[in-house]
Amino acid sequence: MTTAPTAQYLAISNKKQVTNLFKKAITEEGSVQIGFWLALASAYSAEVCATAGFDWLLIDGEHAPNDLRLILAQLQAIAPYPANVLVRPPVGDPNLIKQLLDIGVQSLLVPMVETAEQAAAIVSATRYPTAGIRGVGGALARASRWNAIPDYLHKANAEICVVVQVESVTAIKNLDAIAAVEGVDAVFIGPSDLAATMGHLGEPAHPEVLPVIEGAIHRIKRSGKPVGILTFDELLIQLYSEMGCRFIAVGADIILLAKAARGLAQKIKNQPLT
Repeated sequence: MTTAPTAQYLAISNKKQVTNLFKKAITEEGSVQIGFWLALASAYSAEVCATAGFDWLLIDGEHAPNDLRLILAQLQAIAPYPANVLVRPPVGDPNLIKQLLDIGVQSLLVPMVETAEQAAAIVSATRYPTAGIRGVGGALARASRWNAIPDYLHKANAEICVVVQVESVTAIKNLDAIAAVEGVDAVFIGPSDLAATMGHLGEPAHPEVLPVIEGAIHRIKRSGKPVGILTFDELLIQLYSEMGCRFIAVGADIILLAKAARGLAQKIKNQPLT
């Protein structure tokens, strides 16, 4: 008896691609990729959202109780559907990035990036040597389908998408240098934290914040990098699209659930019942 994969299995596995479709999509002129935040830390709800028709979904590990296994379960649940997936780790730690890449994450959105040095370190963590410091464990990794994807190790670097999130006054000050870092594929603006560092906590659409966001969008565009942003305001969605944002997150699972549940409770309880 042989332990080698069967010819049929190899034929199927050889069709698997490592091409990062999200990375490709955000570079296409004239298209805006519409995204949705996943914060419920549930594979079941993630799969529901994967059927909704969003271009991309973000699994949030910064402000949601997602650990490595929960993220893996959500990746597996979303895999059969067309939506592309990003993951936001809580921090740009190289060890965590290594684990996320090995379980199959190709697109990372790393929060709180304030300097070009930080951005360069994040890029390095996503690259195999000699281009970076990512540990080589392809045979153990879901990312390579446990060595079923031919030549994965030599293809992986080019297909990782590194999105850095700028969301502070310091980051805006250093924005041109951050965007210029080789290997940074896109820059994502975080309006809420940016507003907070400007003294407008809870007011991401404050009149003093919006011009800073607009200026940041134009600066990132001049660098040649795609721009992303999050807003749940329909007018701002349109405005940021017109300014040139290539990928926009427009909602979040937990916010929709809370709003709908509260609205239903209020509606029914305010009705006279017999």
